[in-house]
Amino acid sequence: MKNNNILLSLKNVWVKFKVRGRELTAIRGISLDIYENEAIAIVGESGSGKSVLTKALSGMLDSNGYISEGEILFNNNELSETNAKLNYRAKRIINIVANKLNRFSKLENGALIYQKIIELNNDKNKRMRLKDEEQLEFDKKINSLNYELIELKNQKQALDNFKDKEQIKVLKIKINNIKNEIYSINLEKKLLNKHYILEAKNDKDYLNQYNKTISKLNKEYKELINLDIDEEIKKRNLIIAKEIYLSIGRYNILLQYKYIIKLLIAFKRAMRIGIDLSNEDLLNKVFDNVLFRVKYIKEEDNLIKGICILDLAKIKYTKDWQQIRGSKIATVFQDPMTSLNPIVTIGKQITSIIMKHQNCNVIEARKRAIILMKKVGISNPEKRFDDYPFQYSGGMRQRIVIAIALSCKPKVLICDEPTTALDVTIQAQILKLIKDLQKEFNFTIIFITHDLGVVANIADRVAVLYAGQIVELGSAREIFYDPRHPYTWALLSSLPQLSKKGEKLYSINGTPPSLYNKIIGDPFALRNPYCLKIDTIMEPPLFKISETHYAKTWLCDPRAPKIPKPDIITNIHEKLLKAFNI
Repeated sequence: MKNNNILLSLKNVWVKFKVRGRELTAIRGISLDIYENEAIAIVGESGSGKSVLTKALSGMLDSNGYISEGEILFNNNELSETNAKLNYRAKRIINIVANKLNRFSKLENGALIYQKIIELNNDKNKRMRLKDEEQLEFDKKINSLNYELIELKNQKQALDNFKDKEQIKVLKIKINNIKNEIYSINLEKKLLNKHYILEAKNDKDYLNQYNKTISKLNKEYKELINLDIDEEIKKRNLIIAKEIYLSIGRYNILLQYKYIIKLLIAFKRAMRIGIDLSNEDLLNKVFDNVLFRVKYIKEEDNLIKGICILDLAKIKYTKDWQQIRGSKIATVFQDPMTSLNPIVTIGKQITSIIMKHQNCNVIEARKRAIILMKKVGISNPEKRFDDYPFQYSGGMRQRIVIAIALSCKPKVLICDEPTTALDVTIQAQILKLIKDLQKEFNFTIIFITHDLGVVANIADRVAVLYAGQIVELGSAREIFYDPRHPYTWALLSSLPQLSKKGEKLYSINGTPPSLYNKIIGDPFALRNPYCLKIDTIMEPPLFKISETHYAKTWLCDPRAPKIPKPDIITNIHEKLLKAFNI
């Protein structure tokens, strides 16, 4: 780790996918700080969540994926500092927005009464609908049947209409039976709901008391929301109006007006229910419903200045990602041919990115591209500039992909198994190139891999992922020489370089748990030969072993039995030196 300046801070991040009517939780509550100029490796088996985590950082999740919870804070001064011209139009918009907020602020006077009205109405509605546990039970049955229905429809679709007539006939009967079952459950649900409504309507004593109380509260509420607001509230609203203007400044005029309306609706709702807008966290949440907040700092030289806390988990607008992806966070994928356009010359692919992000002409972009090609080890770049990707070897193509990624001088370079498609000799060259370029360009490397041999040569720190969680985190030395989690032991034991000739290679038994289901206890418990009883009951916390080393296993609990590491990874130091030339 080069320094202690946090560049990316992940706080309780959850990533989910909607798949065939079901919800898959790929990332489960990950919290992690990534520092400037460090190289951190994300390690784990296929399906552990490595690529999903880094796609969440760069806004590249599939269309059915989303960050359901948590924050991804990106500390970058260039993007955080926001200025807007304080011209006639700006002053007019700020004035209109401030006046609207002043009108809405009268609702704050009656917020407590409004909350009581809401509670009363919720209680009344609760009496006239299914109980929560009944609703959950019906939903569970219907979701299960819908999933079964989709599976049967997929099976039917895969069959041949002429050859598989009998199978199709059987599947049609099953599909109709499930549809009838879903209809019956929905009918039962509807009838039970009607029963609760009739029962509530016949409770005259409750209804009389409700009408009396609600009438009194409505009268009090109307009186309170007609009271004037004080000067302090008006000053606060003026600052919020300026923050709204700063927050919408990066959009075109049509989107600016769209977001002003959405923000005004959000603030009206917040004021009505009495959210404390003097609280920074609560104010951020009101903005986050629409877009991320730019905090007002000061006015100077006809400029209004602000600073934003950039939360990548909250970005929804494509233009915002265009300012970040490529220029601040770049990615190198494992197969260079999927990253390069086969019918466009190498030079044009590099210069188009430089021209887009660095505002320079074709001649200047060509000069910069040739310099980059030299830096990544392409010989005779002037001659190879107009070649096509198929004229390059696999290793050279990967060098070009790295050159494209670095063309905008990003702060973070995500390497998604960039050496998987290359032979061993070229792998070593690419790894050395990435480390050498890091020293020159001062970027942070996030390296995704399942190969711990790669980790030994490139990483300062290692995060071991399993079932969408970080199960061990520490420096490369700690992970290799003092691993604490049984899953890390298993990964190290799987290294073929540690095995002796004639011996059977170690492999981890079983398969990772299904991420469709809620996981109880330690997700590695069923595959863990050192499993304790508590592993099957309760999820372990992240135990602190040292200032930089953490492990999520009950074996680190002082009360746990002392279990020695597997023989194959004891005294691992000499084996690693020999195997990986660390």
